[in-house]
Amino acid sequence: MRHSRFDTRLGLTATLAVAAFLIGPVLLSVTAGVTRNYFVGLSSGLTLDWIVQVWDLYADTIWRSYGVALATLAITTIIGVPAAWVLTLFPGRLSRLLEELLTLPVAVPGLATALALIVSWGSVGWLRSSVAFIVIGHVLFTLPFMVRAVRAGMQGADLVVLDEAAATLGASRRRRFFDIIVPAARSGIVTGALTVVTLSIGEFNLTWLLHTPLTKTLPVGLADSYASMRLEVASAYTLVFLLMLLPLMVGLQWIAARSTRHGGLGLGAST
Repeated sequence: MRHSRFDTRLGLTATLAVAAFLIGPVLLSVTAGVTRNYFVGLSSGLTLDWIVQVWDLYADTIWRSYGVALATLAITTIIGVPAAWVLTLFPGRLSRLLEELLTLPVAVPGLATALALIVSWGSVGWLRSSVAFIVIGHVLFTLPFMVRAVRAGMQGADLVVLDEAAATLGASRRRRFFDIIVPAARSGIVTGALTVVTLSIGEFNLTWLLHTPLTKTLPVGLADSYASMRLEVASAYTLVFLLMLLPLMVGLQWIAARSTRHGGLGLGAST
């Protein structure tokens, strides 16, 4: 019992230390964003002027980042869920090779991937200057995360057996996919969606080369504010970033938890 209490206290202490190490700098940055003069400190007073200035200058980057993230999520879901099912349905060397090829954009630095896209498609004027070019890069980067999350959910649910049973009862391939496979893999799909959205909103390296002055996203605008504006403005941008991202992450986590719970109940009922 003594060892158990000691281990608990040690684990709690280590967790709090790590949390303080990670959250402390963020809190300092947020504090600077609402301080009139960071170098004077809180004694200079608190203000929301820096946040208003950030919103006036960079509001378009925030909404553009949401649009890019949602478009990336839609495309990765449409491509990733069927791809994960094919890889699950036909395991073997070819499937492993395809999965390894999918992970190449993750292994390769984002700048290299962006450069490859520019060399390949940069001559297409309308595409190079549009947000769609950034969406393509984000899809390449996040698709492996969607495929792996969905495939893990499919393998855990043993869907191959359920699919074969439904086929023997005369269900078409399309009906089996939408009525059995997708609902049973819902938790994996939601987990993949959470990963895709958060990665897309925060992606910087790849976007830095793909963006134009008219297609800046939130992370690019954040870097721009740190490079060319006052420290208080850049810190206020960080605060706006957190205020926009945290509710989205909490909401997706809640949806993922509900999907996991209901998915397990639904699968148990179907079996």
